[in-house]
Amino acid sequence: MLSEWRHTYANAALTGGNLVFLLIAFKFPTPAGAGVAMGLISLSSFLAWYLNLRRFRAIADTPTSKAASAPQGYVELLGRGVHPPGEKLRSHLTGLPCLWYRYKIEEKSGDKWRHLDSGASSDNFGLHDGTGMVLVDPDDAEILTTNKSTWLQDHFRKTEWTLIAGETIYVLGEHVTLGGAATDLNLKQDVSGLLAEWKKDKPSLLKRFDLDGNGEIDLNEWEFARRAAHREIEKEHREIRLQDGVHLIRKPKDKLFLIANRTPDQLVSRYRTWAWVHLALLVSACMTAAIIFLN
Repeated sequence: MLSEWRHTYANAALTGGNLVFLLIAFKFPTPAGAGVAMGLISLSSFLAWYLNLRRFRAIADTPTSKAASAPQGYVELLGRGVHPPGEKLRSHLTGLPCLWYRYKIEEKSGDKWRHLDSGASSDNFGLHDGTGMVLVDPDDAEILTTNKSTWLQDHFRKTEWTLIAGETIYVLGEHVTLGGAATDLNLKQDVSGLLAEWKKDKPSLLKRFDLDGNGEIDLNEWEFARRAAHREIEKEHREIRLQDGVHLIRKPKDKLFLIANRTPDQLVSRYRTWAWVHLALLVSACMTAAIIFLN
């Protein structure tokens, strides 16, 4: 429920909450009741203002990078969504090809809808901006999408959100390169591991390193084997580091992770507008509370 609130209903939920608090004030038309209601409105408006301002500043203050030259760390990318190599992901309810999906199933219970099931995909998808491609891991991301479908089937209401290949995809998150030149390799550990493997096959070990043919590996022959293992591991490490690494955008630590099928300008406008709305509500609630207590 937290992820659904975060993805879709944050501003609406807080604004609706303020309306509930106003109803409380009308139901208890006393200075104390009105004061409590205004205090709750102030608190929820402050929270909503802070959340929207944080997103506005994160997007506005982070320059757009190119996939081919994006630095390691916190970046903003804008491109087209693409399917990664392999089988295409299909949405849970409609079965249509997509990059990502989220769904919710509700059942009619009297005059209300009761939650039955919900979930979201976690498969990586690609973002291509003309200079190169990065993979995006959507786990724990705030995802904003205009692709929403809701329909009724018997006594059930089904809702599905998707991101589609070919549409504009915006990502704000941590860029890391896995493998390639950035691969973390341990030469000493890998040499020890290779020697341990050689020891398991004693006939092959003797054939290769028993230079005097006495059926045993003495200290000098073992040193020769160790040097050979060292050379093999060094060669493997060079080959690994010459390979292309995998460029991935994932959730950063203690920072906003946002994915949307909108442009940065659209997102900046969205969060700036909501920030002003909630700031106005905050100021109004504080002024009303001050008037109530002064009177």
